[in-house]
Amino acid sequence: MPDRPRSVPAAVVRAFRRGGVPAVRTALWAGWAVRRVRAQLVRRSIDDIRLPVPPSGAGAHRDVVLGVLRRTGANCLERALVLQRWYGGQLIARTVVIGVTAPSAGFHAHAWLDGDTDAEREAMVEILRRPAPPAWLGERT
Repeated sequence: MPDRPRSVPAAVVRAFRRGGVPAVRTALWAGWAVRRVRAQLVRRSIDDIRLPVPPSGAGAHRDVVLGVLRRTGANCLERALVLQRWYGGQLIARTVVIGVTAPSAGFHAHAWLDGDTDAEREAMVEILRRPAPPAWLGERT
C-alpha cells in the first residue's frame, strides 16, 4: 500500500483519531483562523483583527491548535493572535506582547503571549502589549 501524502484529509483523520469530532472542528477552526489573520493583517491594524469564535469543546485541544499553527507556517504574530482568540474562547484573558531588538544588534521583531516561555523574548524590548478584546472573552458557541 503506498504512503498517503501529507495532506488536509490525512491531518483531519489524525485529529479525529486523537480527539474525535471536537478535535476535527478545532483543527478546521484553527486553519481558518490562521488564514483570516493573514488576510486581515495586510489591510488592518492589530486592533481591528476579527476572528471567529472557537468551537465548543476546543479547550481540550490546545495541541491540535498548535499543530495546525506549525503545519500552516504561522509566523509569531499570527500564532499569538490565533492563540489569544482560542484562549478567549475558554474565557481566559491572554495579552499579546510585541518586542524588538536594537537596530545595532540587527533589528528583529517578535510576538508572543504574556506568560509563555519563549527563548526569543529574552533579547527583546517590549514595545506593545495588546490585551484580549473584551468581546473575545464573552463569545462562545
